[in-house]
Amino acid sequence: MNPELLEIQPKELKFVFELKKQCHCSVQLVNNSDEYVAFKVKTTSPKKYSVRPNTGIVLPKSTCDFTVTMQAQQAAPPDIQCRDKFLIQSMVVPFGTTVEDITSSLFTKENGRYIEENKLKVILVSLPHSQVLLPINGALKQDPAHETSTLRDHLLSGDENLPPHVVAEKTVTSLTEERTTAIQARDMLQQELALARKKSNVQVRVGFPLLFVCLVALISVITGYFLHT
Repeated sequence: MNPELLEIQPKELKFVFELKKQCHCSVQLVNNSDEYVAFKVKTTSPKKYSVRPNTGIVLPKSTCDFTVTMQAQQAAPPDIQCRDKFLIQSMVVPFGTTVEDITSSLFTKENGRYIEENKLKVILVSLPHSQVLLPINGALKQDPAHETSTLRDHLLSGDENLPPHVVAEKTVTSLTEERTTAIQARDMLQQELALARKKSNVQVRVGFPLLFVCLVALISVITGYFLHT
């Protein structure tokens, strides 16, 4: 039995499916051997997907990533099942082989050449109103208790493309900031009210002696006038 040439992560291609939008999935190839390993990616639906890069060389003790893009779809699969599959072929190549040396004939099984093949199936994942990622492959169940409120909050936030946990964190942060602002405004109003009361008391206390002094002075002037007449 030949050892595994490449370790593939993940083992399935999971796409967060949205109508009329492209979706992407990344795959990492790990070469734990001391050999140069060439790879080629094929799919059963070449018009539906694009793979970048679809061929390459994974150097010894290193990794290589490729991205699969599903083109925007106008309708969901009628039977909510995705039967698309991908095939990753890999083989040992001579030291110093480059990407330019990889041809379509390289992965033909001739002269006892060993070509490792790994199949990956496609899993479609939906983002329902409950903000929980659930697989489409199978019965899709939504939580009706949270459907209306979570959808409203999600749309009002303007973050309909963000992951659920990010939206939740932003909501909590926003509510916390609003509460802090309200508390600060309340404290400021209380301080201004206390200051206004203090100024009012000072004016009353200062105003009364001044009025008394003026009254006494007026009486003195009148009394002096009559005494001199």
